[in-house]
Amino acid sequence: MSESMAVRCPDCGREHQFAAPAYPCVCGTPVAPALNHRAAPTSVTHRTWDEDWVTVRCGSCGRADQWPHPELGCSCGTVLRVPVAGSLRPLGPGGAVGTAGAPTAPRATFRPVTIRTARDAVTAVALYLRWLGYHDIRRADQRQPSGIGLAARGVLAQVDPSVRPASLRDVECLWLTAMTESTDCVYFSLAGYADDARDRADGLGVSLFVLDLTGTPQPVNRAATDLVATGAGI
Repeated sequence: MSESMAVRCPDCGREHQFAAPAYPCVCGTPVAPALNHRAAPTSVTHRTWDEDWVTVRCGSCGRADQWPHPELGCSCGTVLRVPVAGSLRPLGPGGAVGTAGAPTAPRATFRPVTIRTARDAVTAVALYLRWLGYHDIRRADQRQPSGIGLAARGVLAQVDPSVRPASLRDVECLWLTAMTESTDCVYFSLAGYADDARDRADGLGVSLFVLDLTGTPQPVNRAATDLVATGAGI
């Protein structure tokens, strides 16, 4: 597993042993954020994109990407943001921190993150978009009627973690926004899609994915299947 450090909750004083989660770089190397042992954790009272994500560099291939900022839930109910040193270190065989090795195939097996919260759903989609080959993933500038928008070079993605199926209007709003920005669009829904929404997406060429709780997006129409097969292509 990745390096660990003692983390003390500033609200209740409980001490936890924390190890940062590892995520796969597009080069195939599992990487984990280097923790800052000298800085104290902070309580999460509100969320912004800049604070929820940190730009770090893979020690194997040198690629800099945005990754979820490590967090820890204390038993008192406080969510702690664990400080990082700002770089990623590749993990060796068995998960031990190791030295950089040769990059593997660009389309390594996608490794999902379990979805328990809306933030987890956004994290899962951001990682999946990166796995598909999109870069510079960020929060979208324009807000959609439902869910959370992500943008990257060449694509606009909608993440809908609600318990209702995505509607025809949801799909059309995403497509119209993407058209104004001259980019492709992809919809990720936790609860699936209404029948008319799927029909309209097929006509507009919108890629539709369903998120399961393991964090693995499943394509549900031809456009999505083609996207998985070819990748971003940019």
